[in-house]
Amino acid sequence: MGKEQEKKADNNFSDTASETNKDENKAVSKSHEENSVANNEEEKKEKTTEDIIIELEDKLARTFAEMENQRRRFEKEKEDAFEYGGTSFAKEALNLIDNLERSKQVLYNDEKLKGTDALDKTLEHLEIINKDLISIFSKNNIEPIDCLNKKLDPNFHQAMIEIEDDNKDPGTIIQEIQKGFTIKDRLLRPSLVGVSKKTQIKEDETPKNSENIENK
Repeated sequence: MGKEQEKKADNNFSDTASETNKDENKAVSKSHEENSVANNEEEKKEKTTEDIIIELEDKLARTFAEMENQRRRFEKEKEDAFEYGGTSFAKEALNLIDNLERSKQVLYNDEKLKGTDALDKTLEHLEIINKDLISIFSKNNIEPIDCLNKKLDPNFHQAMIEIEDDNKDPGTIIQEIQKGFTIKDRLLRPSLVGVSKKTQIKEDETPKNSENIENK
């Protein structure tokens, strides 16, 4: 019985010592973990502060850039409003010139008025009014587009019809249907024009020509 009690005592002592060692190891490990966590938190705090500063600097730079862009847009809009603010009014005013031109054509084609002094005087007065309007437009940087005998330019002209003409290169403007205008460096409205094209040989003429050649 004495030996068994001694063994149990030894075992209990060993278990107690083992548990004590485990507790000590856990305490040491926990201490290391706490130290590591503390160090990481300090590093995080330092990095976070730097990141915040960088982020604020970036936001500040973006804000200044956006303010500068807005200022430039405002200046551009202000310049456009000053330079081209009358574009809509100018387009409407062009109807006066169109109506004068239509009136001239109507009077000129009136069989009862042809060859009369009344017609000549009326057309003369209408032409004076037309020139005055063009002069007023010109003073406000609204200029008519000179298009006759020039190559078709889609930036300024709009082709409405094609007219056969072998004396002109294809695509040459030979008729002005409606006068176009620019306002400063911008198109106010395009010229409506007729352009030349080569005469097309009719199919029924080909056999006749070939027969004439054979007969010769």
